[in-house]
Amino acid sequence: MNTLFPIFLKAENLHVLIVGGGYVGLEKLNALLGNSPEARVTLVAPDIRDEIREMTHLFPKLQLIQEAYHEIYLSDKDLVIAGTNDKAVNQQVQSDCKRHRILVNVADTPDLCDFYLSSVVKKGDLKVAISTNGKSPTFAKRFREVLEDILPDSLQETLDNLTAIRNQLKGDFVQKMEKLNEITKVLR
Repeated sequence: MNTLFPIFLKAENLHVLIVGGGYVGLEKLNALLGNSPEARVTLVAPDIRDEIREMTHLFPKLQLIQEAYHEIYLSDKDLVIAGTNDKAVNQQVQSDCKRHRILVNVADTPDLCDFYLSSVVKKGDLKVAISTNGKSPTFAKRFREVLEDILPDSLQETLDNLTAIRNQLKGDFVQKMEKLNEITKVLR
């Protein structure tokens, strides 16, 4: 049974550390900045892919540190993602994060994760996150592709219309919710 608690973070209000400058680090960086382009991210690794270096031109809040990981890099961080090809480094990052009470994701090691990165469907302001409880990121990716094909691009117009209606509704919270529930019944 999947007991994960889904949450959408305002990453632009956080300082995220990514440990690893290879393919996995690039993948995690793309996922983070693809969803939250204003996020403040520090990436530390002894070797950093050229594709990551090029991203600094597009994302001014991305800082690269070409050094080996050290616990000092956890200072002032809110969230950490470890994605190196060195299991000992990943375990050290996780251990250090636990000691500092910082949530951590260790790529491809569910037992060391406090959270998982989801596969995300985006249609305008709508985001749908998909989790397989860490069991199959590949399935989550494929299911995301199915949902992207099924969900119409016109959803943004629907969301904008519902926002306008909500802003015009009179009454207390319960009355507004009842009216919005009545309006959105057609979505079933």
